[in-house]
Amino acid sequence: MSDQLLERGGQLTLDIDPDRLLRRVADLARIGADPVTGGITREGFSTADREARAYLMAQARAAGLAPSVDAAGNIVVRAPGCGEAGDRQVLMMGSHLDTVVNGGRLDGAYGVLAALEVLQTLAHAGLDTVCEPVAVAFANEEGALFPQPFWGSMAVAGRLASLPREPTDHHGRPLREALQLAGGDLDALGSACWQAGSIAAYLELHVEQGPVLERSGSRIGVVEAITGRTVLTLEVRGTAGHSGTSPMEGRSDAMAAAARVVLAAENLAADRQLCRVATVGRLDPHPNTPNTIAGTVRLTVDLRDTDVWRMAGAEQVLRRMLRQIERSTGTEIEVVAETRSDPVSADLRLRAEIERSADGLGLAHEVLPSGAGHDAQVVADLAPIGMIFVPSLGGISHVPEEDSRPEDLVAGARVLLRTAVRVARGTVL
Repeated sequence: MSDQLLERGGQLTLDIDPDRLLRRVADLARIGADPVTGGITREGFSTADREARAYLMAQARAAGLAPSVDAAGNIVVRAPGCGEAGDRQVLMMGSHLDTVVNGGRLDGAYGVLAALEVLQTLAHAGLDTVCEPVAVAFANEEGALFPQPFWGSMAVAGRLASLPREPTDHHGRPLREALQLAGGDLDALGSACWQAGSIAAYLELHVEQGPVLERSGSRIGVVEAITGRTVLTLEVRGTAGHSGTSPMEGRSDAMAAAARVVLAAENLAADRQLCRVATVGRLDPHPNTPNTIAGTVRLTVDLRDTDVWRMAGAEQVLRRMLRQIERSTGTEIEVVAETRSDPVSADLRLRAEIERSADGLGLAHEVLPSGAGHDAQVVADLAPIGMIFVPSLGGISHVPEEDSRPEDLVAGARVLLRTAVRVARGTVL
């Protein structure tokens, strides 16, 4: 049926259903929404996350597609009858459904729903393809509850084949049970791994989460590279005591030490400029009462840069600073968890095709890096990747005010469709 989808001059006549896409975005935004703040909390493997996953699978089934859940909890959606023979590479498209605490409605979710829309459009059109289009919702990309970000994509890339210990959430509760509720199986993680060569390409559509496109007036961003990310979860251990009866001299205050860690992380990027950005985004003191010296504090340090050597150097300096803080405060600081994703470049051929698709739709575009991490940089272990950005209003994300214009959301999905058609038909790679 491929010839019916092309008009004279090779212009694609096939189109997504904009109303359906925007309706699904609105529907999904109600799951995990806070009626007071307007923010959305769908931490990976939480109750709200499971509700969002159920919504996606129901929408896929209603569209005549075939969703399934792998051992890592990833949702993989295929056209009926596809995937059994394994004789074709796949064109993988998608993102994630989970959010940070009190986050926005588009980060991740938009990319998943656009991938579903493109897959549904292609499946109903009966387009002949060399590669099988597949939509995926990767599990626990944010790591907001269970501090294992990029969990689902790392399983796909084979990075979770063997775990050193049982993963837990920030409160010590095991991942095993939550994963099982989501349809996964911790003991079978190896089965979620895709073999090298099985994925022809991976495309991820996303809101920019920054101000570049809005400021320039460009409708489409063509991502050239994705920043690398190192997340260290630290536990600062001191001695709890009464805040009124414990003299300042001789205290081992975990909170005071944690405050020094926060400033040390800021110093790495703001003053020493050893990495592009450094952030302490989570801090959990115990016992967390106003009249008690904190005995323990758990916090995360997030380091990002597009140069892997700068990231490594910044981490080494931070670790030396932690030892100095230990000595000066009489505390012990342990790195209890580490998550790393290297910076990666987008495939030049996919970048060129995304630009071509934007040009075909008359959409102004520009090339830019991604300052946020994405599942794409993990899937890059297995396949060439391409990323498409649409403008974020005000350049903000991970907050309730995160938003994009409806016409930009539709435009991004149309660019994804056009790019997917050419990749799936084998005319790009």
